[in-house]
Amino acid sequence: MENVLRPLIVIGGSVVLTLVIGWATDQLLRKADGRHSETPLWGLLRRGRIPYQLVLCAAMLRGSYDEAWLLREHRVAVGQFLTLVLIGAAAWLVIRIAAAIVETSYSRYARAHHDAARVRRVRTQVSLIMRVVSAIVGVVAVAAMLLTFPAMRAAGASLLASAGILGIVAGVAAQSTLGNMFAGLQIAFGDMVRLGDTVVVDGEWGTVEEITLTFLTVRTWDERRITMPVSYFTSKPFENWSRGSNQMTGIVYWHLDHSAPVEAMRERLRDILRECPAWDGRAHNLVVTDSTPNTIQVRALVTAKDADDIWTVRVAVREQMLSWLCAEHPYALPRVNTADAVLPPSRPALDDHLDGRVNGHLDGHRDAAAARRARG
Repeated sequence: MENVLRPLIVIGGSVVLTLVIGWATDQLLRKADGRHSETPLWGLLRRGRIPYQLVLCAAMLRGSYDEAWLLREHRVAVGQFLTLVLIGAAAWLVIRIAAAIVETSYSRYARAHHDAARVRRVRTQVSLIMRVVSAIVGVVAVAAMLLTFPAMRAAGASLLASAGILGIVAGVAAQSTLGNMFAGLQIAFGDMVRLGDTVVVDGEWGTVEEITLTFLTVRTWDERRITMPVSYFTSKPFENWSRGSNQMTGIVYWHLDHSAPVEAMRERLRDILRECPAWDGRAHNLVVTDSTPNTIQVRALVTAKDADDIWTVRVAVREQMLSWLCAEHPYALPRVNTADAVLPPSRPALDDHLDGRVNGHLDGHRDAAAARRARG
C-alpha cells in the first residue's frame, strides 16, 4: 500500500502545489494589473505563467523524486530528464520576463514621445534587442543542458583547446551570416531603416514589416512580401520616404494643347484640393514646365502627411482635372493636326531659271529627232 500512496503523495502533491502557487501568483498579477493600469508590465508578466508553473513543478519533482520510490532503477535517467526540463523552462521564463520588461519600457517611451519616426526607431531597436537576448538565453540554456551529461564535461577541455581553430573555421564558413547579423545591429542602432518606414528597393514600393538579425521583410502595396538580407541596406542605396518626417510632396503631369486655360486650371486645382481630405493643406502649385511643337507639359504640385495620402491626392487631382477639362474645356486636350499641307511661296527668279533650262532641254531633244529623220 505504501508503494502506491508514496508516489501519489509525492507526485500528486507537487502537481497540486504547483497549480495552487501558479493560480495564486496569477491572481496577484491580475490585481496588480487592475490597480496599475498605466503600465502593461503586470499584464505582460501573466504571459509567463506556463513556464513559471513548469519551473515550479520540475523543481519540486526534482527535489522530492527520491522520496517517491518510483522507477528506482531509472532514477538517474528520470532525474536527468527533470533537470533538462527545469533548465528549459527557466530559460523560457527568463525570455518572457525580459520581453515584458522591454515591452513595458517601449510602451512608456511611445506614450511620452509623439514623434512617430523616433518611436519607430526605438521599436526597431527593441525588437532586435529581444532577439539578441532570446538567442543568448537559448545558447546558455543549451550549454547548461549539455553540461549535465558527464561525457560532455570530460570533453569540455578538448573543446576549449580547439575553440580557436573551430572559431576560425566557423567564421569563414558563416561569413555571410555573421555579416548579416552585424548589419542588423547596424540598422537597429544606426537609424538607417525602421519598422513601418516606407521604402523603395529595386523599384518596389512598400513598408518595412519585419527586421531580424539576418533578414528584412518589405510589404508592398499589393500585399506581397519581399524578403532580403539586411546587408542589402548597408551596401546598396535605397529610398526611405519616412526618413525624418512622413510628410511628402507629390507631382501630377498633364500633356495638353497650347490653348489650355492654365489660370483656370490653377483655380480648379485649388477647388479639388479643398474637397480632398487626404491633402494636408501645406502647399499646392500648377505651372507649365515644358512645351513641344504639339503640346505643353503642365505640372501640379501637391502635399500630404504620408506616402499613402500622397498617392490618394495625386490620383484624385489627375482624375478630376481630366474630367473637368473634358467637360468644360475640350479644346485643351492634345489634338492631332490633320489639315492639308501648305506649299511655300514660289520665287520668280528661280522659277524662270528652271523653266529656261527645261525648255532648252526640250528644244535640244526636238532638233536631234529632226536630224535623225532627215538622215533616214
